[in-house]
Amino acid sequence: QVQLVESGGGLVQAGGSLKLSCAPSGSFRSIGTMGWYRQAPGNRRELVADITTSGGTNYADSVKGRFTISRDNAKNTVYLQMNSLKPDDTAVYYCNAVIVRLTSISHNYWGQGTQVTVSS
Repeated sequence: QVQLVESGGGLVQAGGSLKLSCAPSGSFRSIGTMGWYRQAPGNRRELVADITTSGGTNYADSVKGRFTISRDNAKNTVYLQMNSLKPDDTAVYYCNAVIVRLTSISHNYWGQGTQVTVSS
């Protein structure tokens, strides 16, 4: 059974920084695009950033210049460095990854979510 395990959320003051990490557990063949989404209360889940296997990145306009997504393919881990945090960044952050299972069938996986709270 493949699961995405996230870490790094918490409470931070506005202007501060946090770094999120996510890696899959279990057995699989390969990982494709990995990304981070977030959902604030009453809002839809939205893309924050994603990164392809070759390192191509895509960011939401609201986080450009403040957040950086990266991945370590050797560790199968994706990171989200969040700087200059604002109260509007408060949300549950979810890791997402396309993973090819041992059956050679790809699936879209979600992490359990990690809370990020930015106080003003």
